[in-house]
Amino acid sequence: MRSYLVLRVVAKLLIPFMLLFALYVQFHGDFGPGGGFQAGVIGAAAIVFYALIFGLPAAKQLAPEWIVETMVAAGVLLYAGVGVAGILLGGNYLDYFVLDHDPVHGQHRGIFWVEAGVAITVSGVMLKIFYMFAGRRRDPDEG
Repeated sequence: MRSYLVLRVVAKLLIPFMLLFALYVQFHGDFGPGGGFQAGVIGAAAIVFYALIFGLPAAKQLAPEWIVETMVAAGVLLYAGVGVAGILLGGNYLDYFVLDHDPVHGQHRGIFWVEAGVAITVSGVMLKIFYMFAGRRRDPDEG
């Protein structure tokens, strides 16, 4: 889409706002609709949009596959790490109340990190699926 200058300029203006909205949904998830899953999908959609406008190689330069694959594992480890931290601090798995001296603050802290792990994993999985489908080649022998 190199010949569509207006589309490329509009995309460069929209993508930062898409990522900002993903952050808003992530941080607003404790108090209203939203959370890690929705934020992860919106963040991945911004990169997919970038790939559709500027091409898959440009998107892979922006978010390389090794980073995307690391995101998938890192988000799961963050989620699991919050659960293990609860056990190590004397509670049950994913027992947020023991994460701070004040149980209410511990609850907020635990939910924040769990939702961050979900957002990272979902974003990585969505991008990996897109990269796999967009990067495949059609067999010329297929009809």
